[in-house]
Amino acid sequence: MGIDDKFEAKAQDASGNVKETIGKATDDEQLEAEGKSDQLKASVKEAGEDIKDAASNVADKVKHAFDKH
Repeated sequence: MGIDDKFEAKAQDASGNVKETIGKATDDEQLEAEGKSDQLKASVKEAGEDIKDAASNVADKVKHAFDKH
């Protein structure tokens, strides 16, 4: 996951958390739901990027294993 992608996902998660908190405090169910949605989207982005990172690490290990032979 690139630094920019990580920052964007963390910012979206934080923003969602703030929206959810404000929504709860003001009894604004729509804002609360929007906050939860933003947090979920951020989690999905992070999971997707983690999968990409893991696949890249595996590919690097395979490449290095073949380079040794």
